[in-house]
Amino acid sequence: MTSTQLCIRIPEHELKILDRYAKQTKRTKTDIIREFIRSLDGTGLSDFEQQDASDPP
Repeated sequence: MTSTQLCIRIPEHELKILDRYAKQTKRTKTDIIREFIRSLDGTGLSDFEQQDASDPP
């Protein structure tokens, strides 16, 4: 699986919310954002991961 870097602009107050949540949960901001994106498809898995899981070994 390849990774692509994503740069976003968010207001300072939203970054503070993300920072605070990351500290509270002892997770990285990247992990939090990835989890949110995966939740958008309703399965918790990305399309790539769904395809990979359905392919025979």
